[in-house]
Amino acid sequence: MWGKILGFCFGFMFGKIFGAILGLYLGHLFDKSLKNNFDKAGGFSSLFNGDDVHERQALFFSSCFAVMGHIAKSNGRVSEVHIKAASLFMDEMGLKGEERREAQHAFQAGKQSDFSLKETVYDFKERFAKRHDLLQLFLEIQIQMAFSDGILADQEKQLLSEVSKQLGISKTHFAFVLKRYQAEFNFRKQQQRYQQQQGQSSSYKEGSGHHVPPNNNMNRAQALGLLGLNDGATEREVKVAYRKLMAQHHPDKLVSQGLPKHMMELAVKKSQDIQAAYEYLKKAA
Repeated sequence: MWGKILGFCFGFMFGKIFGAILGLYLGHLFDKSLKNNFDKAGGFSSLFNGDDVHERQALFFSSCFAVMGHIAKSNGRVSEVHIKAASLFMDEMGLKGEERREAQHAFQAGKQSDFSLKETVYDFKERFAKRHDLLQLFLEIQIQMAFSDGILADQEKQLLSEVSKQLGISKTHFAFVLKRYQAEFNFRKQQQRYQQQQGQSSSYKEGSGHHVPPNNNMNRAQALGLLGLNDGATEREVKVAYRKLMAQHHPDKLVSQGLPKHMMELAVKKSQDIQAAYEYLKKAA
């Protein structure tokens, strides 16, 4: 607003009516640019709540495991599969000692009868309101927990829908994210079977800490599914989907916005799957 006011005043001083119109327009562009940069920094909330990367990472960490615990308990009890999935997730993050105990404590808190899903997600949304990619990744992690036993129960889907709604994600986009994760889940299962057949005990290179890129036995349907596309997608649609998904899951960007560094490997794996799908479709075109 101040850009438009000052632009109008200075424009009128030096160019009368024409100058005022030009100054008003330039001021509008300034205000728009300033707002975009301000929003990316977290808006006014970052000025009043002491928001910084470490605080955001701590909130993401605790909220993530608490909601995971709540979803795991949605069927009345936490199955061994869900417990194993949470443990493997902590292993992937390299959590040990006090950090692992904190994750376990948050997971246990989410299982309690007095746990407020609405309040937890509300607080999370308030802190990450302008960081849409992190909101989506948070939802994807919860979907991963729900899918850990290979079945998405009605209670789990209902909870995921509630989380999605509270995060400000539309029903249409929630359906898109859910469908894309189903493709990702099925592909990962295939990769695990392939690795077992090859005598590999892990999807990670020993000692490297990096995800092994998917093997080349991918098919077109899987590649399109990983990009969230249907059969018949054009070359341009493939490229647009690839660029958008890579931007959403870029590890360094997500960490700078508040993703705990321990969870960076999750974003790396997703990026590598997306990259592999795109490379396959490029070669098959």
